Amino acid sequence: MNPNQALWEKGDFTRLAETMRESGAALIAKLTISKGLKILDLGCGDGTTAIPAAKAGAEVLGVDIARNLVEAGNKRAQREGLSNCTFQQGDATDLSELKDQSFDLTVSIFGAMFAPKPLEVAREMVRVTRPGGRIVMGNWIPGDPTLVAQILRICSAYTPPPPEGFISPMLWGVESHVIDRFGQAGIPEENITFERAIYTFQAPFAPSEFLARFKNYYGPTMNAFEAAEKNGKDRELQRELEDLFASQNQSTAKNTTSVPATFLQVTVLR
Repeated sequence: MNPNQALWEKGDFTRLAETMRESGAALIAKLTISKGLKILDLGCGDGTTAIPAAKAGAEVLGVDIARNLVEAGNKRAQREGLSNCTFQQGDATDLSELKDQSFDLTVSIFGAMFAPKPLEVAREMVRVTRPGGRIVMGNWIPGDPTLVAQILRICSAYTPPPPEGFISPMLWGVESHVIDRFGQAGIPEENITFERAIYTFQAPFAPSEFLARFKNYYGPTMNAFEAAEKNGKDRELQRELEDLFASQNQSTAKNTTSVPATFLQVTVLR
């Protein structure tokens, strides 16, 4: 199996996506979605941004490498009665089943950044987006002090070194790398803009339960705990993450979690 597919099918990202709905809808609301707009949501998960876009009247196709998330997304769309929103399995590095210039807007929020071969990802996003259309990415920022960047930083210290040739997904959060990748896909630098934005995780349970969801259902964190356990360092990893989650929580209500995380929002004019 594709190792990237194995990583994202390993857990159940829907258990984390439940804490991301509010910010996903808010992000889509800022993109001025009009009725009939054709949208590709790449690395869509179970529809955190695809479902709100469809509710706004767009024709949405969600593509994700994880089959379990595609199934969950289609079930969500059916429950919502959204015939204008469908999900299918696919690889962001090779979207050959999708026609050239077939979408008005290509969106990827914390999705395509995790695919290998970033140059191929940029080329495919450009290829399937029509001239005059937009590409919008949300990417975590390396070294950022907020939650997700710190989870990935901590976990990387407990896992074996990546294979030779591995390109960190966090480089999608560096403006110069984004400019270079889209530049090689034919997009001039002046057509690319950046904004630091906030994505807030909201949960009706304590930070300890939020951490448990990452530990039990998020592929990178699951891998880190498995590696740490083999080295007798799982308790050390647990304590480090407990401190992180407790310190990042901004909710003042008991047994609730509200954690803002900074990301790089990239807008590309095709």
